[in-house]
Amino acid sequence: MFDGVAARYDLTNTVLSFGQDRSWRRATRAALGLRPGERVLDVGAGTGVSTEELAHSGAYAVGADLSLGMLYAGKRTRPSVPLLAGDALRLPFADASFDAVTISFALRNVNDTAAALAELARVTRPGGRLVVCEFSTPVNPAFRTVYLSYLMRSLPAVARAVSSNPDAYVYLAESIRAWPDQAALAARIGAAGWGRVAWRNLTGGVVALHRAVRN
Repeated sequence: MFDGVAARYDLTNTVLSFGQDRSWRRATRAALGLRPGERVLDVGAGTGVSTEELAHSGAYAVGADLSLGMLYAGKRTRPSVPLLAGDALRLPFADASFDAVTISFALRNVNDTAAALAELARVTRPGGRLVVCEFSTPVNPAFRTVYLSYLMRSLPAVARAVSSNPDAYVYLAESIRAWPDQAALAARIGAAGWGRVAWRNLTGGVVALHRAVRN
């Protein structure tokens, strides 16, 4: 499915998010607190747009994704960004390889959320940081109603105009609606070997940044 949306993935995300995707990527980089010389892994990196943002910190950023189509698209547009094929459930890295890890808008697409969070912990050094940037639950009830209507009605229609595979965005909307809210995701992160779990809402809770430290 992601191979099918790769060609216009970045453009589609920007249109569907009304340009907010850029600020979400910047917020993810800031939440990681990266320093020059550190190593950070970006899982579910897709075309590498998020990996490229992380590298602006001066850290060495490498992206991994399961979709070869996304990686090929990223290599064409960002040839200098290190992008590797990798399964979030079996990452091709040794234990404690990274100072920080992150996954943006991809955790809900993994078959086993708990196993993916544990695998992220495995490749992170003790004391290293995690940031999960993912769609979440708007906190204002009225806004939440409007947002869910947009997801299920307007988003697929907009995707038909700009995406290379609009049917995939029907799945996108359904997966967002079924995803756990902020507190439930925090509990899953804590159960997978991470401590000091906290979150911050972005865009009224449309997106949440969950931060944690490797035990």
